Amino acid sequence: MRPGALAAFVLISASLVGGSGLAAATRPLPSKHAKSGLSCYDCHHQENPTQAAVPEDSCMVCHGDPVAMAAYTRHLPVNPHDPPKKAGHPGPFSCTECHHQHRAPEVKCLECHADFKLKAPL
Repeated sequence: MRPGALAAFVLISASLVGGSGLAAATRPLPSKHAKSGLSCYDCHHQENPTQAAVPEDSCMVCHGDPVAMAAYTRHLPVNPHDPPKKAGHPGPFSCTECHHQHRAPEVKCLECHADFKLKAPL
């Protein structure tokens, strides 16, 4: 490989690697997680994730398993962490279906039950 081509390859590679880190840096952590001292790696299991999904067990390390979350939200008029266990009813859903850390949360229940008074926290 010619020296000029090698230098160009190195510069392009460095800019691509640097760009992926920059993409992660432009997606700030929500304040509750940031105040707890978490980093991208704690949830994504990658240093500079760009599109990496958060594994379900990452949430459970701090927030508990689905049974614990159902107990935590049992006081709500409709418990989003304890969906009905009847044929044809969707769920249970993964944590990240409602709780998005880098964009507004959504409540999957509201797709069918618009009258429910539920709001997903970050």
